[in-house]
Amino acid sequence: MKEFFIRRYRSDNPLAVCRTLVRIDDEGVVISADHNAEAVLGYDASELEGQPVYRILAARQDDPFAPANRHRMESGDPVLITFRHKEGFFFTASLSLRVNVKDSDQAASAYISLRDTTAMDHQLVRLAESSAGFGFWELNVRNNNLTWTDGFYTLLELRPGTDITPEQALFYCQSGQNRIRAFFRRCVRSGQSFSISFDLLTAKQQHRRVELTGKAIERENGRIHKIGGTLVDHTSAMHSEQALRQSEQLLTATANATNDLVASVDRQLNLVYFNHAFSRQFAHTFGQLPRPGGNLTEMLQDFPNERRLIERLWNRALERDSFVVEMPLAQQNRDLPVYEFHYQRVINEHGEVTGAVHVGKDISSRLNHASSREYRTLHDPITGLMNRKAFADRLRRLIKSPRRENTTDALLYLDLDDFHHVNNGAGSGTCDRYLRELASNLGVRVRQRDALARLSGDTFALLIESCPESQARKIADSILELIGNFEFDWQGHQLQTTASGGLLILTAHTPDDPEQLLSQAADLCHTAKTSGRNRIHAAQAVAPGPEEGVAGTLVEQIRSALDNNHLILEYQALRPVASVTWGDHIEILSRIPGKTSGQPSLQPAEFLPIAERFDLAKRLDRQVIRQTVQWLTSQPLLEPRLKYCGFNLSLASVLDDTFAEFMASVLTDIPFAADCFCLEIRESHATQYPDDVAVLCDALHRVGCRVALDGAGASVESYSLAARLPVDIIKLDRRMMQHLHDDPVQQVMVEALHKIAEASGKTTVATFIEDDDTLRKVRTLGIHYGQGYRLYRPRPLKELKPVAVDLSTGRIGG
Repeated sequence: MKEFFIRRYRSDNPLAVCRTLVRIDDEGVVISADHNAEAVLGYDASELEGQPVYRILAARQDDPFAPANRHRMESGDPVLITFRHKEGFFFTASLSLRVNVKDSDQAASAYISLRDTTAMDHQLVRLAESSAGFGFWELNVRNNNLTWTDGFYTLLELRPGTDITPEQALFYCQSGQNRIRAFFRRCVRSGQSFSISFDLLTAKQQHRRVELTGKAIERENGRIHKIGGTLVDHTSAMHSEQALRQSEQLLTATANATNDLVASVDRQLNLVYFNHAFSRQFAHTFGQLPRPGGNLTEMLQDFPNERRLIERLWNRALERDSFVVEMPLAQQNRDLPVYEFHYQRVINEHGEVTGAVHVGKDISSRLNHASSREYRTLHDPITGLMNRKAFADRLRRLIKSPRRENTTDALLYLDLDDFHHVNNGAGSGTCDRYLRELASNLGVRVRQRDALARLSGDTFALLIESCPESQARKIADSILELIGNFEFDWQGHQLQTTASGGLLILTAHTPDDPEQLLSQAADLCHTAKTSGRNRIHAAQAVAPGPEEGVAGTLVEQIRSALDNNHLILEYQALRPVASVTWGDHIEILSRIPGKTSGQPSLQPAEFLPIAERFDLAKRLDRQVIRQTVQWLTSQPLLEPRLKYCGFNLSLASVLDDTFAEFMASVLTDIPFAADCFCLEIRESHATQYPDDVAVLCDALHRVGCRVALDGAGASVESYSLAARLPVDIIKLDRRMMQHLHDDPVQQVMVEALHKIAEASGKTTVATFIEDDDTLRKVRTLGIHYGQGYRLYRPRPLKELKPVAVDLSTGRIGG
């Protein structure tokens, strides 16, 4: 049996380390795991017990029992292993050996039985009494002889064996002497047991809280001849109670000395504590006095809008360390003070969240003071959020910050769907309250460092800082879901609507004009609205390029080709260079037809940036695949020869959770095997989103498709990706091919990447082979396939025909 520590470093918080302990027997079966297994591996500990260890491993080379890994760990060194999470994605973690025990080394036989205490060694009794703070006593009723053990003398701080009478012993009791006598008499007379707590004043004038117990222990002919019991020291508990009472008194006095609203809740939102100010304001606002232990959800049943907001605030407080929000206690049709609420979660000594607390400071005077003129010029008067001017300034500071070289940010532009109909039906006053309540709910959902603004009547914007694109998409989807589920009840009106959004990804090369970025995000939002509403369209921010009129023309040209299935499809063949291989290996290329028959078609460099900006790239990928499969289905004679058909994927498709389902639906009921089709993912996307790409690879493999890593070698991470990422094909970057024939460094890099791919069971493809010298060097290095103008130029897909065969009945193919 072996015990391993698995340490996982989270990408979203490099300082946070999750660790779990897993026990595995010598047969590779998980015996047990601790409670942290779910945080690291996604599995509950009970789900892992009895399972083979390869269930959580990415590949065989990650086996901790492999010789190389075992020797390193037995030497005390950790190893890096790629694990498979329960949700399907892969991650790298540190594995170290804690305990190594042979399964045959069983513990010796042992059992536990009841100890007969009649002959208990006096040293053990003395040790127990001194450790636990108690003593034994016995009273012989026949001769009225009272005996004590050493523990009794110790509690009274007397020298063991000191001559003392029972009456003198009662002198040390500060109260209840007569009551103690009565208990003794009743126990002697009827045998009834007793227990009494009282205070002692020891011989050294020390106060102690003790508990005296007694019972009949010897009877004869119905008469009691002996009683006995214990004296137990509870002084430490008394001190703890006193300290607790003092703390509670101090807390109550401090909280009631301020006009701030102080309240705390447990995890079920039951009120644990609140001060007088909170009680008064709560009663004034909701018409009922809060009660200790009362549940906020139940107390606010008649105020659905406020209840939902307060629940979200407290739940957010239970999930985060702390945050601040400015708002009145309720959004009602009357003037209520505005408070600055500071929320803080409460954690016990074991690191468990037990509840949360908030302190609300009245800032109404500050907001209404003449000096708040600047505040009013930078904030929306209805929702209290940033206005367009303040948001543009915040966006300008972000994009001009020198720290943005290695970070990714996002700009989310939101527009409520059909809000003018809501406004016409409910009235502007009710809609203002709806917007104020919605803004409060949005403020709870966004991260503390992000900026939320109301740009105009029904338009909002959110600046998401230092956030990968995949996470930004999830945040945008969650906000869209919140808006769609938000219901506002007001005087018989129930308002509810959806929203459309444009998510603009900001990188180091983003334009530095905030208005231009807002315009690009608004374009994406418009695309989402015209595509059906209640959705998010995303794209990378682009530098100033073609005029907006030209861009609009290109967008219409792309949309026309997509709507009418008029994409021009070409193919470029891959040729085997290391050995002869039978069959056709092709990569599909797409072109956009010109506006008129005389105009040339658009090349990818011309239309792809526009397609990504207006969130058409995902649709373009799917249309290329759909048109290709439809054409192949019309050519059944190609089925025996087609061995590889590759498609390039945009980042939007890589991050699309439904893409694998789309592939499964397209490949249903066609004569071509699913493993003929390969989806090519760019190396830059795999480097930036390794977890998302790993999940997509796994999903596509379940469908039956193959996956290629395109552009490998463009960065140092390529070597790790080639070894660890679950792809089938490695396509080398064009920059590695440009001087391959005369650059020895490039040759070493290509050879190393090829050997890594071969060792991990992957096929290599050299791209952009343009001359004989490069082809000879590629063949020398053992690369499996080649692609480029030297081997095959792109041709229209309709020219891909099966080989012609002349039979007596006629020609087949050709």
